[in-house]
Amino acid sequence: MSLSVPEAAEVVERAMVAVGLSREDASTVSAHLIDCELRGLNYGGLPRALSVAERIQSTATPARPPQVVRDSALSATIDGGDTVGYVVAQRATETAIEKARSGGMAVVAATDTWYTGMYSWYLEQITAAGLVGMIAGNAGRLVAPHGGTEARFGTNPIGFGFPTADEPIIWDTGTSSVTYAEVVLANRLGEELPEGIAFDPDGQPTTSPAEALAGAFTVWGGHRGSGLALVVQLLGMMTGAPAITDGVAGLGFLVVAIDPATVTDADDFRARASEYADWVRSTRTAEGVDEVRMPFDRSRRTREQARERGVVHVEPAVLDGLRRIAAQH
Repeated sequence: MSLSVPEAAEVVERAMVAVGLSREDASTVSAHLIDCELRGLNYGGLPRALSVAERIQSTATPARPPQVVRDSALSATIDGGDTVGYVVAQRATETAIEKARSGGMAVVAATDTWYTGMYSWYLEQITAAGLVGMIAGNAGRLVAPHGGTEARFGTNPIGFGFPTADEPIIWDTGTSSVTYAEVVLANRLGEELPEGIAFDPDGQPTTSPAEALAGAFTVWGGHRGSGLALVVQLLGMMTGAPAITDGVAGLGFLVVAIDPATVTDADDFRARASEYADWVRSTRTAEGVDEVRMPFDRSRRTREQARERGVVHVEPAVLDGLRRIAAQH
């Protein structure tokens, strides 16, 4: 089913308001999820709005307004108050940009939150401000370390962004072989997972999303990805997040923003970054490969094409679910 972009955004906003978010916070969530849809990452788009609504409706204690509990010229810590991460991480990003602009760099931690979404969303904002960014965050127990079959890590995403003289260089990745949102969507739609990416609760390979959610996903990149997942877990714990988490709660989001001008000529750095990006793209391709891309090239191109079409495609079951939730308000 196809919806215009404004129609899709309104469906999400109405559902978010229906479960208790302010119109401003609902708009923040909607903008993020619609960007996922435009970039072809539908599992993180409107289906995620269903997961957000279900999480809020199943939580007995209402969320508290996020508040700054530590503050300095170059840093801050935000208690998310169990508020959805799209809202909390947006505030953390804006705080980091403001402090880095005035002080040259900033480290901002947010804790007690959940579902922060695409780190590239925040890194685009950081690089648009002319800053270099790094974001890391832990998640609930979902991923087995290399060589194991029990969940010990989260999907633990990490991302980096660099401003250039033209388009920014942004690399945003999870450290599991499949994202949590992909597995939830497959379970919602009754689809199977590819082989080799999940274990059931008994440690046996499975293609069942429900069994994977109760068991463990495999780690991305073997022992190297496992090591990176461990590092991201510890960076997330720097925010105050607990060492061992269960479910979608109590998670950390750490953002570092650096003004290149603190260590070099900022304009020259951006020009050299552009030169390097173009040089990488010019790499001779292997057989069967059309082009060598820089990270974020595909997402940017897909989004531009989707904006020209002006529509997003939504699974009927997802749209019906959001409309039912919105009708409750």
